[in-house]
Amino acid sequence: MTTPHDPTTTPAVAPSVGDALPSRVVEITRADLRRYAEASGDHNPIHLEDGAAQALGLPGVVAHGMLTSALAIGVVAGWAGGADRVLATSIRFAGPVVVPADEPAVLQVSGTVRRVAEDGASTDVALTVMCGGAKVFGKAIVTVATGV
Repeated sequence: MTTPHDPTTTPAVAPSVGDALPSRVVEITRADLRRYAEASGDHNPIHLEDGAAQALGLPGVVAHGMLTSALAIGVVAGWAGGADRVLATSIRFAGPVVVPADEPAVLQVSGTVRRVAEDGASTDVALTVMCGGAKVFGKAIVTVATGV
């Protein structure tokens, strides 16, 4: 399935090193976590029950890492013209996304073009994802097809 191309976010010209992607805010709710658990089969209680998360030293329910990654990668995919433009990802987590019971966790997702292939066929985007003032990813690179 292809993400619809959004011409308002895709650069009109070839990207250059240092270009910033439009920042986005993405929210994650406990209902999102339940739906993701059903779809993925990941019913680990740290994603669904405060008591289970706290028993492991977490402050409360935390979002699934794959869900968090997918949402952040989706921001880059939208900028690049669709999910089918994503060629590779490399993500290292720095901290969990705690999802309160009564409000969504708010992710601030931004990115910067880190490398453009000599032939312009691909671009590496360094992602920055923050939640509550804390870094979510220690390192996150998304490589997208940018050539014609």
